[in-house]
Amino acid sequence: MDNDKQPRVINKSGTTKLNDAAIARKEARAQNDHRNRRRDNRRNRRAAEDRAPKEFDSVNISINRVSRTVKGGRRMRFQALVALGNHKDKIGVGMAKGPDVTTAVQKAEARAKKSMIKINLNGDTICHEVETKATGAHVLMKPAAPGTGIIAGGVVRSIIGLTGIKNLISKSLGSTNKANIAYAVIEGLKQQTPAKAWVNPPAKSEKAKKPEAKSVKTEKTAKIEETKEKPVAKTTAKKATAKKTTTKKTTTKKSTTKKEDK
Repeated sequence: MDNDKQPRVINKSGTTKLNDAAIARKEARAQNDHRNRRRDNRRNRRAAEDRAPKEFDSVNISINRVSRTVKGGRRMRFQALVALGNHKDKIGVGMAKGPDVTTAVQKAEARAKKSMIKINLNGDTICHEVETKATGAHVLMKPAAPGTGIIAGGVVRSIIGLTGIKNLISKSLGSTNKANIAYAVIEGLKQQTPAKAWVNPPAKSEKAKKPEAKSVKTEKTAKIEETKEKPVAKTTAKKATAKKTTTKKTTTKKSTTKKEDK
């Protein structure tokens, strides 16, 4: 090993050259230093961002070109309608405009993330039937049995696909405007209430409540008995006073009779 590290003189001017093993080690060390220096490079950062799993998935429902008439002519812009969801119980819809498609989609995704809602599910379907309206749109959604799938149109299917719903029957009964249909679907999902809130409670709970009613009745009866006992005490006091008066009268009569005899 010591011989590999020692340089070898090639000519009289002092030019040196290392052995092949020493050159390989030096090159490997240089490459490692180079990698460590470029660890925080932009390219590596972008690759790491691409590899990281996304929290929400987005679907572009519609992209339209809109115009606005100004003094100099028409100003062309783009309008994007985007749905955002996590394939579980969170969903949101956003609409925005921009000078190009990418900026419009980014703004719409940001709005959808702000307006995201959490929905209640009954397994792989919705909790109950719901019928909602948003301006001219009119959407009907019904729960379905396992294995039915999603029976819906384009807008409803794209939104429901971003949730955890696997079985659903729906029908659009009003306008065909995609934005209004999207907002009607979100309103219908927001109105879903779990079965515990609207299904009748079981019979056992009613039986458990009956002893409480009995205890209330016993308290009432106890109060009534107390009120009944009070007048009895008054009557006994009156009787005692009446006895005293009668004894006084008898004593006075006896005294009068004794005087007459004398």
